[in-house]
Amino acid sequence: MKLRRATVLTLAVTFAVIASTSCSGAKPRIVFGYIGLVYYQEQDGPRERFSFFILPEDDDGIENLSDLYLYHDREQLRWHIGSDEWVSHDQDGRIWIGTRAIAVADGETLPRGQFRAMLVNMSGESSERNFTFDAPEAPRFPFPTLTIEDGNFAVASRYPVNRLVVYDSQGDFLAMVELSDLTGPVSDIGIPGGGSLAALWAEDTLYFTSAFTNAVPIR
Repeated sequence: MKLRRATVLTLAVTFAVIASTSCSGAKPRIVFGYIGLVYYQEQDGPRERFSFFILPEDDDGIENLSDLYLYHDREQLRWHIGSDEWVSHDQDGRIWIGTRAIAVADGETLPRGQFRAMLVNMSGESSERNFTFDAPEAPRFPFPTLTIEDGNFAVASRYPVNRLVVYDSQGDFLAMVELSDLTGPVSDIGIPGGGSLAALWAEDTLYFTSAFTNAVPIR
């Protein structure tokens, strides 16, 4: 009888150790979150699109996360992004998750003010974090332009930060090149070999607002 009880106790401890190592039971955490506004160049003028990203943490890893929600309680709005839908990207060794396409009704814009993000893991544990989206209702700067001719580039932009997004001949992303000058020879700005197209990404980091032009041929 003592041996049987000892065996049962040993199995119980073993299962408890396995359970504790496979699932911590701790809540996920939202370290930081933001909503970004991007003005895209279109034929009838710039069009607003909104992105939403958070910096998550979970003791069992990012793969243990299942759902991300965004609420604007005053306007009674809710968006849901599942783990099979969200976009993830690595910035300085930390993984951000979210979406580059928050849906809003045609002719409407995203309300400003306080938003609430909720992150849920596969165990059903959740955490929330409030943050504010206060981008100006109208653009602070005119929409920028990019021209490349005869081996020289020229940018007309009042945005504080300007970068070229470089693509190959198939339209696949190659590199992001930060511009220290708004005009000059293309050969001086470090475009990688194979770069065939470039678009301008102009950014107002104060309000998480950007403008993105159409791509133009480099050569």
